[in-house]
Amino acid sequence: MGTPEFAVPCLQALINADHEIPAVFCQPDKPQGRRMQLTAPPVKVCALQHNLPVLQPATLRNNETVEQIRALAAELIVVVAYGKILPQQVLDIPPQGCINVHASLLPKYRGAGPIQWAILNGETETGITTQQMDAGIDTGDILEVDHCAIPDDMTAGELHDVLSTLGAGTLMRTIEKLQEGTLIRTPQEHTQATHAPMLSRDLSPLDFSKPAQHVHNQARGLHPWPGATMLFEETLLKVHRTRVCVTGDSSLHLLCGDGKYIELLQVQQAGKKTMIGEEFLRGRR
Repeated sequence: MGTPEFAVPCLQALINADHEIPAVFCQPDKPQGRRMQLTAPPVKVCALQHNLPVLQPATLRNNETVEQIRALAAELIVVVAYGKILPQQVLDIPPQGCINVHASLLPKYRGAGPIQWAILNGETETGITTQQMDAGIDTGDILEVDHCAIPDDMTAGELHDVLSTLGAGTLMRTIEKLQEGTLIRTPQEHTQATHAPMLSRDLSPLDFSKPAQHVHNQARGLHPWPGATMLFEETLLKVHRTRVCVTGDSSLHLLCGDGKYIELLQVQQAGKKTMIGEEFLRGRR
């Protein structure tokens, strides 16, 4: 059960390991692009390439879908960024339960935006956690963990790709230990839990009265979506790449609240291509 690009390496790893996959569940096709063309999610595309049955129920909370899942007689359900909450009656179906691949070091960053919030909050490390799912949101017992450093110039999009690949390896190690009978379940420390809510465009405007590192984290944590924005001479700019500097010079530097500067390395005006900061300044006073 998975929907976006993040889940594709996990599905591919299961296929490569010759596990029998009776069905792949993903969200329904959605309109995308300027023409709002109905588009299949990446997991569906991958599944169809391997001739796997694809199911896209609007909800898992009706008897018909529950019976459909039960009829598949799967030993284990793997869930990776599916986008739907599994009700208890679904969690109870497979004998080995349901295993989720989550892009944080649980119990930190439970929820829909763990990758972005790790960067927004200035974390220097994150990782992948596989968990035995229960009725809560990312509250299940921890099974396997892999750590990943977050370089200071890494964007959320880049971290997404690293964790997507890492997650496939964590999942396969989890399943191997499950098959061997050596998998250990560790209850989460719920008192240390933090939440990573879904992102919105309300987070986009940059506030240069904040410290420079805060602004830098915001720009990279919101890239590629929803993107950090600022007004420059009444022009709305998307800010794609930044760098913290101690001093400013003649290129595109902005003074922040802590006396340090943010250099705008890549910006984009609405309807125009992305350009480096110096290109944007050419021809301007």
